[in-house]
Amino acid sequence: MYTHGLNTAMTLYRNGTLTLSQAASRAGRSTDAFATALVRHGITVREKQAGSRTAEGSVRAD
Repeated sequence: MYTHGLNTAMTLYRNGTLTLSQAASRAGRSTDAFATALVRHGITVREKQAGSRTAEGSVRAD
């Protein structure tokens, strides 16, 4: 069930339905952990995270 929630949150984030913080909350992860999961799955992180170094270096400019 946890994986299903993560996949659902990633899909909703990728489609623009949820913000980064909303999707992270839905997935049951911190914003940083969720951003890391997005990058690992090839999904571009749209929002910049204040004070975060987890995804900043990995964000792609498509």
